[in-house]
Amino acid sequence: MSDITVRPLGEDDWEDYRSVRLAALRESPEAFVASVDDEASYDEDFWRERMQRSARLVAERDGVAVGVVSVGTAKESDGTAGELFGLWVRPEARGSGVATHLVKDGATLAAERGHSHLVYWVGTENGRAVAFASGMGFRPTDYRRPMGVVSEEDGEEEIAMVLPLGADNGPSLRL
Repeated sequence: MSDITVRPLGEDDWEDYRSVRLAALRESPEAFVASVDDEASYDEDFWRERMQRSARLVAERDGVAVGVVSVGTAKESDGTAGELFGLWVRPEARGSGVATHLVKDGATLAAERGHSHLVYWVGTENGRAVAFASGMGFRPTDYRRPMGVVSEEDGEEEIAMVLPLGADNGPSLRL
């Protein structure tokens, strides 16, 4: 198996992001609030603006996109918390380290942007996702919110899991 590379996407890479985002929506429609039909209809200006709102990282193997994640500032925070969202890996690449590479690079990017910790919202009933996040060093918090899309796999609510970036921020992390 060849190596996984992760690269940041800039505004001019909007078509690359659009392609992998639409692939994610087609393959896992239950995992996203958006629909493939809606997002496929958006124009270049929409996609360029989206690229400016948050950082986008794409994982590739042999030049083919096999995963994607976004990193932004947590809405619920005072600006110190980064947020990891939109993590998706092609089914044939799952279990091969793609998600690990994306999350590690996302955490590095968040730290470089001055975030003290990284928030990752996970469905409370999704044991696999909770275990993955825990294995990456994320710890559960008391913060919960309703799921944007309710599914049997994820449950009806999400839990904020938090990864300290740099010095250990202790148990009282702020969102």
